[in-house]
Amino acid sequence: MLFAPKEKGQGLVEYALILVLVAVVVIVILAILGPTIGAIFSRITGAI
Repeated sequence: MLFAPKEKGQGLVEYALILVLVAVVVIVILAILGPTIGAIFSRITGAI
């Protein structure tokens, strides 16, 4: 019973680390694919 808050805090830290990792991966993917996606949307808007 005395360790419950520590384990709860540890779980929150793990979730925070996972969220940070996912955010970093998304940023890297957008940085790599951003110009390509922008060009595709430019062609679509140009065709309209």
